[in-house]
Amino acid sequence: MKSNPVRLPIAIVAFAILLNPSYCEILPSWSNKGAKREIVEFVKRTTSKNSPDYLPKEDRIAVFDNDGTLICEKPVYIQFAHTLDRVKKLTPAKPEWRNKKPFSAVLEGRLNENGLTSEDDNRDFSKLVWAISENQAAGESVHAALAWLDHAENPALKKPYAKTIYRPMRELLDYLRSKGFKTYIVSGGGSEFIRSYSQKFYGIPPEQVIGSQAKMAFEERNGRYEVVMQSDPEFLTIGPAKPFAITRNIGKRPVLAFGNSDGDLEMLLWTTTGAGPRLGLLLHHDDAEREFAYDRESTVGRLDKALDQAKKRNWCVVSIKNDWNKVFP
Repeated sequence: MKSNPVRLPIAIVAFAILLNPSYCEILPSWSNKGAKREIVEFVKRTTSKNSPDYLPKEDRIAVFDNDGTLICEKPVYIQFAHTLDRVKKLTPAKPEWRNKKPFSAVLEGRLNENGLTSEDDNRDFSKLVWAISENQAAGESVHAALAWLDHAENPALKKPYAKTIYRPMRELLDYLRSKGFKTYIVSGGGSEFIRSYSQKFYGIPPEQVIGSQAKMAFEERNGRYEVVMQSDPEFLTIGPAKPFAITRNIGKRPVLAFGNSDGDLEMLLWTTTGAGPRLGLLLHHDDAEREFAYDRESTVGRLDKALDQAKKRNWCVVSIKNDWNKVFP
């Protein structure tokens, strides 16, 4: 008579895994809970050659939103703060801005934590973003952003922006890259602005940043030919435009997508409904003590429809409060 093999309870197996030192060394700022286990399990399944879910390196594409996913977005987006500062600095050379909306709203201090107090001015805020780099050769705006980042800080946290990157997310980026994944930023923010700090902050090279883009012109300046920025947008990488931009720039559907707001909904839907192994993740800001707590009612980084879809589609919702031991560097 054959004896049945001993089957250890799942809880004991899980506990044994958590006691494994090598497991604890992975993503050290993450709690050894559901989110970390789901990420590590996905990576192991897709990178182990004997796994039925194995993915060759060329298919290991992971895309991340920027504001609110990799770096703190409260009280205002980092590019918003940079743009306001540049408008004030450039106005002496552009006096016509003093009597022109939405520039006048910035110069007169008609601002609140969500942007410009006037709904019309707030709706036209994108004009400011493109105006501050108008007629600049590509690369000049990058230098301006770098110079600003040297001294600027998050007004609520009172920290330099380099200190408002999420430490657990930097660990995740490094972990994925160590396993052969290629990591991209897909953001509604301006490409040139994010490229100015993407390598330093996240280890993501400029060519792997996909963001909103101004129109450009090809001009000769003092014997040199330059790509020159214009004052109108070419495309905005928001909502449904994120899958379009990924297709245009990468040419492949990602297998992992990480966002934090309704602006990332279409990117997660597109990523997770493809064939084969897929992982969708949403960062939930629910820790008012260490960062901020906001979701459905927020005007910055609203997480409403995507949160509902996460339950329906079994996406992993990462709780800052419960899944992260540490938040900032």
